[in-house]
Amino acid sequence: MGFAPTSNWQILNDKGYRKYVSSAERCRFLAVLDQYPPSLRALGYVLAYSGCRISEALELGTHQIDAGQCRVIFRTLKRRRIVYRAVPVPDHLIEILLALKPSRDGRLWTMHRSTAFRHVRQAMLAANIQGPMACCRGLRHGFGIHAATSRIPPNLITKWMGHASGSTTAIYLDAVGWEEREFAGRMW
Repeated sequence: MGFAPTSNWQILNDKGYRKYVSSAERCRFLAVLDQYPPSLRALGYVLAYSGCRISEALELGTHQIDAGQCRVIFRTLKRRRIVYRAVPVPDHLIEILLALKPSRDGRLWTMHRSTAFRHVRQAMLAANIQGPMACCRGLRHGFGIHAATSRIPPNLITKWMGHASGSTTAIYLDAVGWEEREFAGRMW
C-alpha cells in the first residue's frame, strides 16, 4: 500500500460505533435531500460526493465549478498555506450547482456553519441515520471509506480529501481491510 497509519484517530468511536455513513445510509440521505430546496440539496450532495469539509463547501464559489472537467475545486482549510484541490464529481451534481443562484460575491451558500450542520443533521434524521455518523463529518468519512472499498488508489484519496499526509488516508484503507477480507475469504 505504501501508507502506514500513524495517527491515534480511528474510524470507530470509543464505544465501537462507526463514525462514517455506509453506502446504504448515503443513498437514503441523498433520497431525503431530493425533497429539500435546491440550495440545501446541492450542499448535501457536495458533502456526500466530494468528501469535503463543511467549511470548504460553504466557501465554494461559482468560479470553483469546473463544468468542462466535471470537478469542483476546493480550498483545503486544514493547512497553514493555501492549497487547492480538484475533486471529480458526477455530472448531475455539476448541473445542480450551476442551477444555483450565487450571492453577490459568487459564493453558492451564505449560511453559517452551524446552520449548515443543523440542515445536514435534520436530513440525516429524516433518512433514519442516527449515531456518531449522522453529521457532516460522517459524510466525509463515508466518502473516504467508499473510495477505499472502491479500490481508488491511495494517492488519489489523499488528494481528493485534502490530506496533508498519506498516513491520514491509511486510516480509511486500514479500516476497510478489503485485502484482509480477500485473504480470509480463502479460508471460508
